[in-house]
Amino acid sequence: MAVVSKLLGFPSLTLAAVVESVFAIKLFPNYDSTQSHLAAAYLSPAYRALIVKDKPAGDLFLELAKQYPEEDLITLNSFRDQICIMNPQLLADLLVYNCYNFAKPKRISSFLRHILGDGLIIVEGDQHKFLRRNTMLAFHFRHIKELYPMMWAKGETLAKALNQDMAASRSSVVELNGWASKVTLDIIGIAGLGHKFDAVEKRKDPLADICEQLLELDREKLIFAMISLAIGLPIVRLIPWKMNGLFEYLTGSLNELCFSMLKEKKAAIMEKQDNHFDVLSLLIKSNNFSDEAIKDQLLTLLAAGHETTASSLTWACYLLTKHPEIQAKLREEIREALPEDLNNDRAVDLAGILEQLPYLNGIMYETLRLYPTVPMTIRHAVHDTRIGGQFIPEGTDIIVSIWYINRSPEIWGPDAAEFRPERWIRGDGNRTRMAEQVATTTS
Repeated sequence: MAVVSKLLGFPSLTLAAVVESVFAIKLFPNYDSTQSHLAAAYLSPAYRALIVKDKPAGDLFLELAKQYPEEDLITLNSFRDQICIMNPQLLADLLVYNCYNFAKPKRISSFLRHILGDGLIIVEGDQHKFLRRNTMLAFHFRHIKELYPMMWAKGETLAKALNQDMAASRSSVVELNGWASKVTLDIIGIAGLGHKFDAVEKRKDPLADICEQLLELDREKLIFAMISLAIGLPIVRLIPWKMNGLFEYLTGSLNELCFSMLKEKKAAIMEKQDNHFDVLSLLIKSNNFSDEAIKDQLLTLLAAGHETTASSLTWACYLLTKHPEIQAKLREEIREALPEDLNNDRAVDLAGILEQLPYLNGIMYETLRLYPTVPMTIRHAVHDTRIGGQFIPEGTDIIVSIWYINRSPEIWGPDAAEFRPERWIRGDGNRTRMAEQVATTTS
C-alpha cells in the first residue's frame, strides 16, 4: 500500500498529466467526435488540474479566444465531447431558449453532492423550484438589511485584528484571503445559522475547523477535486489514495456537526429560547423540510456561501490597492454619507445608506465582473438540441467560461480588461440600467 501511495503522489500525477496530454494529441485525430468539424483544443483533465492552480481562472479561455478569434464554438478535451461557447450571444440558447435540454453533469453533481448534499446548488427541476421558493424569503432584502449593523460590526472587528496583526509582524503586508474567510464565516454563521464562530478572534470551533480543512485547497486536494469532477467520484474512490480517506473524514464530520447544530436549534425553538432571525430558524419554523433537507441547506451555506464572499472581498481589496485613486474616492464617498456617531445611533438606516452609494456598488459589481466567484460552469446535453444553429447531440458537455464572457470586448468594449467602476454609474451619478438589474437580482 505504501508503494501505491507513493505512485499516486504529486510527482506521479504530474507524469500522468504529461503522458495523458501526449496521448490526447496523438490519439485525438482518431477519436470519433461528433464535433470534429469544429476548431479543437487538445487539453486533458489532468493537464487542466495542474495548470489551473498557478494561473488566474479563465486565462485558458482568453488564450483560446486569441487563438481562434472567429470561432463561436470550440471543441475541448480529447476523450469526451466538450464544447466551449466563445460567442456570448449564444448563451441565450443554453440558458434560456433550450435550458431544459441541459443539466449539470452527473460526475460533477455526485462530487458536489458528497460535500453539499442535495442543496440548492445541486438539485434540478421541480426539486430546485421547491427549494428556491421556500428559501427565498430568508434572503429578501427586508431581512438582509437587519443584518447590516452586525456585518458592519464584524468589519470593525476585522480592521482591529488586521492592525494588531501588522503591529505584531512589523509589516504593512497582509495575507488577506485567510482573514476574509474568517470574517465571512463569522457573518454567515450568525446570519445563516444563528451561531457565533468568532473566527476573526481565533476562537476554536469544531465546525469552523472542519470547514477550513475542507475548503483550504492545497495542490493534492485540488488534483483530487479536478480528477473527481473529470471522471466521477465513484471511480476515484476505487484508487488506493490517501485523499479518499481524508475526503470521507472531512465530509462525514461536517455532516455530523451540522446535524448536531440542527438538533440544538430545534430544541431552542421548541423551548422558545430562540428569537434570532437566521436562515436555519426560518427553515425549521416553516415545517416544509425534513432534517436531512435542512442539513443539506446548511452545508450549502457553509461550503458555498462564505468562501465565495471571501473570494470577492479579497479581490476587491486587491483591486483597491492596485488603484489608490479609486480607493481614495471610495473612502470619501463613504465618509460623506455616514453620520459621525454611527455606532451610537441605532436609528441610522445603514442598509439604506450603503445601498445608495453608486461608487461603492460600482466597485462591487466591477470586482464580480473581473473576478467572478464561479469562473466556469458546465452543462450536459440530456437531449439532442442546437446552439447557434449547431447540432448538439445528447451527451455533449457545454462549457461556459464566465471569466471570459465577463472580459469580452464584444460586451464590455475595448477596456473590458480594465477595472473601471464608472461603467456601472450614469453621468448623473446614479447606477446604470445594468447595475439596477444586478441590484434587483441580488436583493
